[in-house]
Order: sequence, then C-alpha cells, then structure tokens
Amino acid sequence: MQTHPAVDRAMEVSGVGVSGEAPWKKMSAEELEHQYLPRQWVVRLGAEEALRTYSQIGIEATRRAQATWKSLLHVPYGDGEGERVDIYFPNKVAEGALPFFLFFHGGYWQSGSKDQSAFMVDPLAAQGVAVVIVGYDIAPKGTLDQMVDQVTRSIVFVQKRYPSNEGIYLCGHSAGAHLAAMMLLADWTKHGVTPNLKGFFLVSGVFDLEPMVYTSQNVALQLTLEDARRNSPQLKVAQAQPADPACPVLVVVGQFDSPEFHRQSWEFYQTLCQGGWKASFEKLSDVDHFEIIETLTQKDSVLTQIFLKTIFQ
Repeated sequence: MQTHPAVDRAMEVSGVGVSGEAPWKKMSAEELEHQYLPRQWVVRLGAEEALRTYSQIGIEATRRAQATWKSLLHVPYGDGEGERVDIYFPNKVAEGALPFFLFFHGGYWQSGSKDQSAFMVDPLAAQGVAVVIVGYDIAPKGTLDQMVDQVTRSIVFVQKRYPSNEGIYLCGHSAGAHLAAMMLLADWTKHGVTPNLKGFFLVSGVFDLEPMVYTSQNVALQLTLEDARRNSPQLKVAQAQPADPACPVLVVVGQFDSPEFHRQSWEFYQTLCQGGWKASFEKLSDVDHFEIIETLTQKDSVLTQIFLKTIFQ
C-alpha cells in the first residue's frame, strides 16, 4: 500500500531526508502546528475519534492484563505522586530471572497514564516477558527535566529490585520514545548501578525538541530553547559513547505518521549510526501514530514480533 497522497505531498514540502537547514524552520506557524498534531494525520478515523479509540483500547488492554496476569500495581519507585510502576509477570514463573520490558507512554509529556497503557502485556507475558508500565509526572506538574530523571530512576528501581533479570528492554511511544531515547545518554554511575539494558524500541518519537517550543504543546510544557536543546537526544547521541555497542536501538515510525515524525525518526536513526550505535530503522506499513501501538495487543502484529525476536534472539 502506498503512502496517503497528503503525506506524500507534505513530505515533499518538508524535505524528509534532505540535508541542510531543518525544514520545519521554513514552515508557517500553522503548518508546523499541523505537522506536530498526530491525530490530524489519521486517515481511518476522525481526529477526535482516533484519540477516543486509542484510549479505549488502552483501558481495555490494561483491565485484561490485570485480570489475566500476576501483577504488582502502583509500586513506588520514588516519593513523587506520579512515580509508580505497574509490573506484570508471566503466571507460574519466578519473578526475577526474566527479560523485563519497560514501556513509557506518550501524550506529548502532558497527557496519558500508565493506567491505560498496558497494550502489549498479553502477547509479551504469554511468551515469558515481564512488562513494566512506567508512570511519571506529566506537565504542567512535571517539567521535562523531572520526567527524564523519573524515567531514569524507574529503570534503576527495576534493576535493583530484580538484579537477576535477563535483560531490560526500553520501549517508548511518541513522547515516551523521547524519554526512552534520553536513556541512551544516562550517567548510571550517579545511581550506583548499571542497568542490564539489552534493547531500545523508539516508536514514533520526537528526538529534536526545538520545534515543540513553537507549537501549542509548549503552553503546558513551558520549554525554553535551552530546555529543548538540553533534552534533545538528536543533538547529543553522536557524541555519546555507547555503553554497550551490541545493544540494539530500533527506531520505528508508522506509514501514516506526519512527515515531520518521519523526518525526526529517520534523522535520529542516521545520527545513531554515525555515533556507532547498533541502530536499525523500520517504517511500518498501514498504521498511523496511534494504531502502531494499538496493534501491540495482537501477538502476530509486526511490532510485537520484532520485540519478541529482539528479546529472544
């Protein structure tokens, strides 16, 4: 199936894959806003219906996971109100010696919740993977710096609680992909433990935050340019030394994500390669920004199978 014509035209305008000045800097305020509103690029549903559907699928998946699998809910990894994780284990399996899959939800750092984000628990737990859905304090209560710190500490918490784990795999969607990507830059020596990180899955993410400063998303985020640049993995990973050069980093984008999301993902992948990271890139056919995660409820979805292949390779 070919990309939607509107996406094709916009990709030509935005210059995906073209070097030089970032194409978003040449856009009008209206076009920039449009590029960074994922629901506006959904072609299977109306924009608001797409959001409602995504939320409902997440809620139903979470209820199903809690009813099906052994779980520890609302476990604190810190003192903050949002510093909680939900941990799901395969039934009749010892809790520690397992691969752990940590998921960071999206929502532009200002919406979403762990309580409706257990999309992938059923198919992963069925194959012997423990799944941790991570909560963090979203804006305006939490700043981006605080969110990065919280995500860092959630990983440290899992490593310390389950030191015999068979690998920790980080996955984030949209804003969560940004938070997961920031972990490529984490200084674990500050926390007295080095997590057993074995893989990163960065799904439909934003890796250069400077454009966000000029969109309506910044009303809640209140990012300065300095904040955005400090928290942009795109600007930093090429100079960072991979803690484990063999650790795979998969950058994923959906066919019907906006051209700016395509550009951000492709350029981040290229930057990772230049920095010596073991990076790969996938554009998944026939899915939009939300459907790419919704399909994780299915054991046979392309992305679910990529996760399992990476974990058990």
